[in-house]
Amino acid sequence: MGMTQLTEPVEAPAHVTVSSGAKRVLTMSTLAFTLMFAVWLMFGILGVPIQKELGLSDPELAWISAVAVLNGSLWRLPAGMLTDRIGGRIVTISMLLLTAIPCFFITQVTEYLPLLVLAFLVGFAGNLFSVGIAWNAAWFPKERQGFALGVFGAGNVGASVTKLLVVLLPTIIVSTTGAMYLGIFPGGWRIFPAFYTVALVVVAILTFVIVPRHDRKGGEGKPMREMLAPLKHVRVWRFSLYYAAVFGAYVALAAWLPKYYVDNYDVQLQTAALLTATFIFPASLLRPVGGWFSDRYGARRVMYWTFGVMTLTTGILMMPNGHLVIAQADGTESEHLAYAIGIAPFAFLVFVLGCAMGVGKAAVYKHIPEYFPDNVGSVGGLVGMFGGLGGFFLPPLFAYTKEWSGFPSSTFFVLFLLTAACFLWMHWTVVHMLHHESPDLARHLESPDTAPVSR
Repeated sequence: MGMTQLTEPVEAPAHVTVSSGAKRVLTMSTLAFTLMFAVWLMFGILGVPIQKELGLSDPELAWISAVAVLNGSLWRLPAGMLTDRIGGRIVTISMLLLTAIPCFFITQVTEYLPLLVLAFLVGFAGNLFSVGIAWNAAWFPKERQGFALGVFGAGNVGASVTKLLVVLLPTIIVSTTGAMYLGIFPGGWRIFPAFYTVALVVVAILTFVIVPRHDRKGGEGKPMREMLAPLKHVRVWRFSLYYAAVFGAYVALAAWLPKYYVDNYDVQLQTAALLTATFIFPASLLRPVGGWFSDRYGARRVMYWTFGVMTLTTGILMMPNGHLVIAQADGTESEHLAYAIGIAPFAFLVFVLGCAMGVGKAAVYKHIPEYFPDNVGSVGGLVGMFGGLGGFFLPPLFAYTKEWSGFPSSTFFVLFLLTAACFLWMHWTVVHMLHHESPDLARHLESPDTAPVSR
């Protein structure tokens, strides 16, 4: 009996035509997403001057970033479905302009509660991800969707924009404090939301001018019940857990690492921001590479490598510094196997972890148009929502496990457990599928074609 092959593309055909309209959609959606991602996560680095000015406690400060991440996750499912129905052009332009409104009022705020409300509202920017996924999937041929979605997803690099500005212009907050620009924008830390307000309006106008007026809509005219039908499949929820590991953990670490570096390695904020950028950049910019790998070698194979590298790196990073103390029979004690991770090897391992996440994020989304070509908006929205919610729930888990264990490295213990769960579920699914498709091979340790012949 011949073995049934699992359907997954191995190599994209050559000379697949990509229209100029698709290229313009990819360019503008990626630019818009990069900007919106920067707006979504700007409080991660601006929290330090905000805390100093408003006299906030650590929990109060934490909630500012948390509510922004939360609102940037809640609406990904409806945003993706709306894009399938009316097209990404109008949804993207509308979201850019709507986000500019609370972003402007953040430049005027002077009290905690109004800032908390505005942080929640401006966090709406994070939902543009599912819009861009559905929009690009509608414009690109199947053979190039992995690469296109990877390029778009590289907009995650927006998480480092504010951090890099703080590093490259370390005096900008101090030197602009007390100044007023254009008669409405105050300086200091508010110069960043002021810049973003103008940029959001400009990019909305550019999107209106550049992308094709006649948009493509992956789910136009499709009933709502039909769009939601794929969500009953367990596979969708499995993809969601994968994305929580590769994207939710990325968002959580992007916000958590500056404080981790400051608290555990006693570095300045600018140094911590720069070191965090060495994690953010590969976790974002390698996403197109992950898309290309997925197009060429198959998303499942890429996910195996992703979870393998993530399990290895988090397994090392979760080990606390210390040594073994052995009590001898004569009452003396001796120390053995001293273990410590300095800042250089720590940063390198986090860099490798970021590389794996960047590749894995593209591989997860390569699965979606393969299995659900007519429901990319709804499925991609749900998967993206769970990824974003991972970025909301993981930081509190980091804090509580540290408090419970006393180990700062417990942060990576949480990530190790999450990654291991994804790895085991994926492998169990693949093995179960192989046994179901080819039960005659279930008892073989190797291919019967290559097994040695008994003599």
